[in-house]
Amino acid sequence: MLYLLLKPLHFTFRLRSATARSMSCATAASTQRMFQLKHDPLTGKSEWVVIEEEENDARENQTTPHLATTSYLDMLNDARRNRAFRQAIDKTVTKPCHVLDIGAGTGLLSLMAARAMGPSGTVTACESYLPMVKSMRKVLRANDMDGKKIRIINKRSDELKVGFDMPSRADVLVSEILDSELLGEGLIPSLQHAYDNLLVENPLTVPYRATIYSQLVECTYLWEMHDLFSKESKASDGIHLVLPSGVAGFSKKQQFAMHCDGIEEEIKVLSEPFEVFDFDFWRRPDSFRETEMHVKAINAGTVHAIISWWLLQLDSEGTIFYSTAPKWIPCPSELTSSSILSSNWCDHWKQSVWFGPSSGLPVFKDEEVHLHAVHNETSISYEFRNSQQKKKEVAAYGKDFCTQIFNLSPERNALYGDSGWRCLMLNAIEKALCHREHSLCLVADDSIFLTIAIAHLSKTSHVIPLFPGLGKRRASQYLQMVAEANNYTMDRIEILNKKEDLQSKDSLKKIDLLVAEPFYYGNDSVLPWQNLRFWKERTTVFDSILSKDVVIMPCKGLLKVCAMYLPDFWRSRCCLTEIEGFDHSVVNTTLGACGGLENSPFLPFFVWQCGETKILSEMSTIMEFDFSKPMNPCSGKAEIEFTESGMCHGFVLWMDWVMDVDNNTILSTGPDKRYWKQAVKLLNKPVEVKSGTTEMEAFFDPSDGELTIQHAMLK
Repeated sequence: MLYLLLKPLHFTFRLRSATARSMSCATAASTQRMFQLKHDPLTGKSEWVVIEEEENDARENQTTPHLATTSYLDMLNDARRNRAFRQAIDKTVTKPCHVLDIGAGTGLLSLMAARAMGPSGTVTACESYLPMVKSMRKVLRANDMDGKKIRIINKRSDELKVGFDMPSRADVLVSEILDSELLGEGLIPSLQHAYDNLLVENPLTVPYRATIYSQLVECTYLWEMHDLFSKESKASDGIHLVLPSGVAGFSKKQQFAMHCDGIEEEIKVLSEPFEVFDFDFWRRPDSFRETEMHVKAINAGTVHAIISWWLLQLDSEGTIFYSTAPKWIPCPSELTSSSILSSNWCDHWKQSVWFGPSSGLPVFKDEEVHLHAVHNETSISYEFRNSQQKKKEVAAYGKDFCTQIFNLSPERNALYGDSGWRCLMLNAIEKALCHREHSLCLVADDSIFLTIAIAHLSKTSHVIPLFPGLGKRRASQYLQMVAEANNYTMDRIEILNKKEDLQSKDSLKKIDLLVAEPFYYGNDSVLPWQNLRFWKERTTVFDSILSKDVVIMPCKGLLKVCAMYLPDFWRSRCCLTEIEGFDHSVVNTTLGACGGLENSPFLPFFVWQCGETKILSEMSTIMEFDFSKPMNPCSGKAEIEFTESGMCHGFVLWMDWVMDVDNNTILSTGPDKRYWKQAVKLLNKPVEVKSGTTEMEAFFDPSDGELTIQHAMLK
């Protein structure tokens, strides 16, 4: 029998969280070079560079930044996942065969299959991503499998040819092409290609089936992440980013991956879990299906969102399962004997959130909610459909007013509707504009809020927003749409094609006000200090056109730090040893693992979604950036005093933005905030602390935006 271990057709799905992406030549395992996309967050520029095989080999004992920010390490540390696949493979691969592993990663499933089939048989491992091919080779050598039963091919799955890359069609399919939504990594097209080209008729499969479950919930925070219109209508500042006439929508209709356990106490469940779709791995999947559901409300409330998860049945007998359900979902009674479902936090699979109608849908207890669900090849969507007598109520509460122009993250939607944040920013702008008539204001980042606020507050100012990520066309269209509601005219706003045009305008007066939130569209996964792009450009591009008394907002940045208890997060990023009996320690450095290594990388994360957490120390300032001066190398020290006893797993760093020269208006983005990601620096080994202090020193290099820290032993 011939077996198949399947991963994505397109390797970039697995790497969507990386800040740099790599593209390999898909010819053979002997590929001699790879193209790596390098992005500089301080300039916004990206370029493809060629890394020769020899050069890459020389770096193999160094952490690879673009691999450290992916989910590879977290996935390999998921003991539930590893155990479930090992048990299912052992039950399915019971005799010598030829196994094909597509998207093999580090080769874990290939090793499991090779061991399960006994002394005979072979495995062909297909992996398109060259850095992982190199990692797999090291893992195979460490487990004495290199060149024996497992052969690696550096190709994509849709490039494989039976009779050339593999000797015959496969008899058994073993796959792990799953993201938090289930379909986002190309599960359906990958399986379709495999059934059409790589599998025999009626193959066996591991997993056997996946089932999508959902639940209706009420949650103010989830509502705030979606309904900017309602939040804004309650504000008294006169700024209108969203209009009821169908203008200026920011939210894309899609599911968002989120650790919903972090907001469990804020969630009111309005229905029992209900089944949406089954996806059978043992037959060729359809590209499109739809279903109608009538969901009974178990509590009265307002439906703000649908939370979804999946249950994976790995074997055909139904004895091995894996679930991504939130903690409040009880284990089904028929599965209580399965240790596979014991919970452990992991980041590679979360729950999915589909936001309901804009203002929410009110329901009474025992009322039926009519839902229409659709899936295509890569996603699942929902639509509320209510009965005839509910039409008026749906029109009042359930209409999504806005047409999408920008696809902003849910966190940014919630931030733009936050009355405290809006008040802080408006107060800072009013101070900056004070006593300045006919000022020239430059918005250096992608802040639509600052652009509108300045034009709204000052009737004589001329505003030049750069919008480096949003782009001139979309931004101009949007600003024109909301101009009347915000009481400004477009003749006072000028969007340039590129920031260099500022220096070429002979008639341009000096800039009086340079502002940023800072926020750069598409930079949702950068480290906090990598948002200093506006400071870099203030130094290299804008310096010659700034007036002598220019006001820069924010005027300073404070790099803050605290020590934290992060057991779940540390466990998911710790060094690999044996995984189901296979040595993986050789890839720890490449993947940026913590524990026993010299240095672990900074990781951008929402700390509030990192499982169990606790702040153990005061929040200290370790470095100060003065934006009134050109960018320069910086350093700073801090003594961190512990205020709580416990196990310290690492440090969390973030930026506090000082908006005015009087230091009265400060915007914090710390671990107690939900709108921003912080930087997590994990210790090599957790340290128990009770009291006392530790010293930390930081160094910032403006040439590449890199930050390094050194800390003394915790004492």
